[in-house]
Amino acid sequence: MSAIEETKEEGVVSQAVKTEKSVSQFSPVVWLLNLLSSVRFGVTLLVLLVIASMIGMLIMQQNVDGFDKYYAELQPSQKLLYGSLGFFDIYHAWYFNALLLVLSLNIILASIDRFPKTWKIVSRRKLEAGRRWLESQQEHAEFVVEAATKAEVQERVADRMRALGLKPTLTEKDGRAYVYGERGAWNRMGYLAVHVALLTIFTGGFLTAQFSRDGQMPLQPGQSTSEMRNLAFQLDKVAQVPVALPFTVECTDIQQKLIRKDGSILQNNTIDWLTWIKIKDETGEREALVHLNKPFDYRGYRFFQASFISFGQARNITLKLTPTDGSAPQEVTIKRDGSNTLADGTRIDFVDFQPDFTIGEGGRPDSQSGDYNNPAAILKVTTTTGEQKTVYAFAMELPSGAPVGAPFGGYKYRLADFEKVPLQHILSINKDPGKIPVYTGFILLLGALGAVFFFSHQRVWAMIEEGAGGAGSFAVVMGGNSNRNKLGFEDRFKKLVGALSGQNSSEVEQS
Repeated sequence: MSAIEETKEEGVVSQAVKTEKSVSQFSPVVWLLNLLSSVRFGVTLLVLLVIASMIGMLIMQQNVDGFDKYYAELQPSQKLLYGSLGFFDIYHAWYFNALLLVLSLNIILASIDRFPKTWKIVSRRKLEAGRRWLESQQEHAEFVVEAATKAEVQERVADRMRALGLKPTLTEKDGRAYVYGERGAWNRMGYLAVHVALLTIFTGGFLTAQFSRDGQMPLQPGQSTSEMRNLAFQLDKVAQVPVALPFTVECTDIQQKLIRKDGSILQNNTIDWLTWIKIKDETGEREALVHLNKPFDYRGYRFFQASFISFGQARNITLKLTPTDGSAPQEVTIKRDGSNTLADGTRIDFVDFQPDFTIGEGGRPDSQSGDYNNPAAILKVTTTTGEQKTVYAFAMELPSGAPVGAPFGGYKYRLADFEKVPLQHILSINKDPGKIPVYTGFILLLGALGAVFFFSHQRVWAMIEEGAGGAGSFAVVMGGNSNRNKLGFEDRFKKLVGALSGQNSSEVEQS
């Protein structure tokens, strides 16, 4: 058998041994880790996550207003398919959370897998390079420089690198001088910032999905509560569920600023809604004002105006009191649920207000509607002798003999003016622990992507040795590469070579 045949046979045997060894050493754990850290696998997961998010945008989710109508219009086959796949609440579906979890794990493992190589490039800089290696680089050139000494050429190359934004490092080895210049080494770590930003966003999304709390709280002056109401959706079935709060909210006053005082209290005639509240918990008591463009934050909960009950009420009333003894009339203003004591000791309590007064069942005062068609204030008047009576003060003039407008306590009562306000304001309360991480993650992601794609790690090596022309002539071999923005780096490299060789940058050719 010839030596060549023996060598081939040995190679075949060696390869067979390696194959057998690799098969025998196959580890499911290693295979799984390699899969989970694969960039392709991560991109696949990201595409699936985007598709799931698009489904959630295209198919109305069950916690959105109007879902019951949307659901009723679907075909039975659509209801069955979408419902079985969890498309009506996809952001809380198990597979959506699983995608987030596995993608997060992929990002972490990919970062760990790539970090050692990247750190080696950044921390262990290659300061010297041979001719053959330089000529294999993305950009390379060779030229002759006339100078007195090799050190002078080395300094000249370093100065030109500094002028072009490259930080130079000078070394010597085996009779040759080297200059290594680089810029943007941190760019190699840019992927870590992108990964951290994505993980921050995913963490915020998970916190929002699992721990956010929101609901609505109807409030009117004098009312207090320690819970809000949330809507629980199950396909086309909606139920109100109480959600306990770690504090008590008391409403002290509400106000509605109108465009036209004589207009309605609907949205088209409103500038702002204001709600004064007191919050009480184990730390004490604090007052707050919530209005349209100024929400209030407390203990991670945000209060803001959501809606109102448009049944007309009065925030305060102005009464015109005409004495029965013929003396001059007087006017008094009373706040909602408040009282006023006259100079003669008569006390007037503002009990209730009816925007469209009528007498209901059992002779009780009522309102035919929530509009201000026939406004009337219901008062409790207490005389100095202790006599009490319910009195009605109307905005309209009543006939002198009308029993409902009969004088009491020496006065005849008329509603001269009042400040319009709705029955209740409805505050929306939201607690979103993932909001800050999501916002932070998006800001970090934008900054990281900008830094990664608009900057690059650029490296240039220059080897200086004695030239063939004898004393005073030195050959300079240069090479360099960039991980991004290769056209920009090519332009910088040509400017550097042109400045050192005396040629125009457009005339510099690769050797």
